Amino acid sequence: MRDSLATQMNTFDGKINALENQLQASLPTQPATAPTATPKPAPVATASAAPAAPAVVTGAATAAAVAPAAPGADTIKVAARDADVTNDAYLFKPKTWGVREPGKGFVVARTDTGELDVTLVTYFRYLNQKALDPDYTFYFGKTVPLKLNEDFQLNKVNLTFKGWLFDERFRYLIFLWTNNAAQGDSGSLVIAGWMGYQFKDWLFVGAGIDALPSTRSTTGNYPNWLRNDNRLMADEFFRGSYTTGIWLDGRFAEKFQYRVMLGNNLSTLGVSAAQLYPGLDTASAYLRWMPTTGEFGPAAGFGDYENHQQVATLLEAHYTYSREDAQEQPGTNTVENSQIRLSDGARLFDPGVFGTQYRIKKATYQMAAADAAVKYRGFALEGEFYARWVNDFQTTGPLPYSKMFDTGISVQASSMLVDKKLQAYATFSQIWGEFGNPTEAAVGLNWYPFGIKNFRITPNAMWLQKSPVGYNGVPYVVGGQGWVFYIDAALAAF
Repeated sequence: MRDSLATQMNTFDGKINALENQLQASLPTQPATAPTATPKPAPVATASAAPAAPAVVTGAATAAAVAPAAPGADTIKVAARDADVTNDAYLFKPKTWGVREPGKGFVVARTDTGELDVTLVTYFRYLNQKALDPDYTFYFGKTVPLKLNEDFQLNKVNLTFKGWLFDERFRYLIFLWTNNAAQGDSGSLVIAGWMGYQFKDWLFVGAGIDALPSTRSTTGNYPNWLRNDNRLMADEFFRGSYTTGIWLDGRFAEKFQYRVMLGNNLSTLGVSAAQLYPGLDTASAYLRWMPTTGEFGPAAGFGDYENHQQVATLLEAHYTYSREDAQEQPGTNTVENSQIRLSDGARLFDPGVFGTQYRIKKATYQMAAADAAVKYRGFALEGEFYARWVNDFQTTGPLPYSKMFDTGISVQASSMLVDKKLQAYATFSQIWGEFGNPTEAAVGLNWYPFGIKNFRITPNAMWLQKSPVGYNGVPYVVGGQGWVFYIDAALAAF
């Protein structure tokens, strides 16, 4: 083995020396000077100093193959794979990998035929719900005790593997997502993803599992949220979730973005194919306009950590339609699940939802949302309005209601008190519904101890009035009335 390696190294040294001699011969003759002990120039340095003369490397290779790598790249000698390799420039092929690039995470592999990037998002939470009222009465008179927690949780782990294969326009993304607070429940661990092709800046075609663009928070801006991982109450109440489908998205006219998606249902994680109603009856679309700067920070997320020196603005419109079936609903503790609920928190498809013995088997959901937001010098003010129609009930018997209409708002204000270090925020949301008008307000801080966005500590105090939403992975509970406190330590390696 040792002799074989020595032979290979001698072969490589011979190839390197031959390439150095060829490159040295191509240099112009220098005037004679007093003899000095000049070290032999390194091969890459010689290549960069060569004049614009006929290329030394022939065939498919070019002079660029021996050029020095861009700043920050690691230029390494790549061993020839067999004795038939005749292209000496192959030994100096530039490679960059094993580094963290903002937006991509850790570049694990980068070759001529593909790239693999890995990101990690996780957080540790202390949660205290014990100041909430111990029980809750729904609109139609049913009273239930509430399960209130005070505990520690490594609440979520999200590993994402993404990149391209064969063609830089053919892209893929696979994610592993845990809801550790619901360990043992169906859907507490999800493995999913998508693939697609970028035809033009304005046309990407994707297929797989991704979020319906029903509200701003479902357009891919997590974890760039103020409250770490939990949406405002009204957003959680109205939104759709992840589904399996196909979509088109892209950017056009410099300041516009869009997505149009056709899918199976409103929330597919934890739902088997056997549960799905036959037919493609779910569609969602959004249009984003960023009129002043043509951008709104990373992934158009919330807050102005980036400290915009020009006023950045955003306007969005969303519309979602779905014909939903009772049997295709996910478990209440499934990762990122969404449920159609009455404004008192009762689930639409539960038996006796309207205080009768009958139940709804099918219903049509339509929801529109509109956003307006501004960022400037560390300050951000962001709002969203929702309107939802639920009707066309198919039931097991007569019910006192044949339709529902609800509206709501979410407002978020934030300011960087210390640049790159400390951010304060306040949030408010309200729902106006036929079965109650729940409210939520919260204040909190984001402390970035390392002066980077990738790690933060988030203390938060939240006041709830008859919350209509909640599950194990979020700090609020259905029926919650009173105060909730939590502290998150969140890591986002992306």
